[in-house]
Amino acid sequence: MANVKVPNSMKQFSTYILSNRPWGRLYVGVTSNLLGRLYKHKNKVYPKSYTASCGIDKLVWYELHDNIWSAIQREKQIKNWNRDWKINLIEEENPEWKDLSAEWFD
Repeated sequence: MANVKVPNSMKQFSTYILSNRPWGRLYVGVTSNLLGRLYKHKNKVYPKSYTASCGIDKLVWYELHDNIWSAIQREKQIKNWNRDWKINLIEEENPEWKDLSAEWFD
């Protein structure tokens, strides 16, 4: 998961979790272009959105999928989880809550 580089040239489907800080606000999303979507979150392309207004732009967890349907199914599953389950999911792979996309952008 976190050790996988996201290729620019290939369409990949992802379910992801963003946060504004460790143990802060969480946002669960799905996309077919993780790099592009993160660029939009980090640059607050939609300034009135929940993520922009709360400063939620750090990628703390993501999972790649073969198709959009499995990515959407996983997003719905995680969105229905309680907060503790989401935190446990993040901390299994990223206990320090590092921004996994920090090196993807200059």
